[in-house]
Amino acid sequence: MRTQSMETPMPPARDVSVYSVLSALLTYPDEALLQAMPELQSCLSASHQVQLAPLFAVLSEADDLISVQEQYVATFDRRPVHSLHLFEHIHGESRDRGQAMVDLREEYFRHGLVLDTSELPDYVPLFLEFLGQIPPDSAAALLGDAIHVLARIGDKLSESGNPYATVFAVLRELTPIAPQPLPEPPEGDMEESMVTFGPQADGTEPALRARTQTSQPIHFYETDPRHMPAASGSTSS
Repeated sequence: MRTQSMETPMPPARDVSVYSVLSALLTYPDEALLQAMPELQSCLSASHQVQLAPLFAVLSEADDLISVQEQYVATFDRRPVHSLHLFEHIHGESRDRGQAMVDLREEYFRHGLVLDTSELPDYVPLFLEFLGQIPPDSAAALLGDAIHVLARIGDKLSESGNPYATVFAVLRELTPIAPQPLPEPPEGDMEESMVTFGPQADGTEPALRARTQTSQPIHFYETDPRHMPAASGSTSS
């Protein structure tokens, strides 16, 4: 099972990147995702299986899909500090967020990615799936840029003992870059100073630095029913 396309089967475990598994674990849970838990787990190293065991337990042993979905919404949609949009933690709703989004979209384009989803480019599951599709060196460099924000999300989740924190703990181990503390994001358009994506950026580079590679176009398909348009002639239940 591919998390971004329900029509594409998951490749053999040896071909699945850890980034793709982490991406799947952070997506809005549906029946297909819960059924894929054993397969996803088999794609991971033994150490990562141990780290992610609390989250796998929650998703694998769920008796009620609705309760799992409600937990996901309560965790990520109703808690801004847990937002799965990277730039929200840096720029808030300031004008700089829009430019950062453009820069990240261009980064996807440079690697041959064709976005076919209503999600914003900085949506963490989309970003992680992207890392799993590009050369490892490029993925490592981009993760190093983003780890400061990802670690912040993970720390907030850890404070409440949320099992989703385990995903971000694994991400911290995948990069040698030490996460740096981030300032609180600005509110609205009041903040005029540029807050860059990485602590070593000087404001002259895009939020995610370009790593020119040649790759095949990749399409991401919407699977989160919260964002899918209603089908013609259908009625809401």
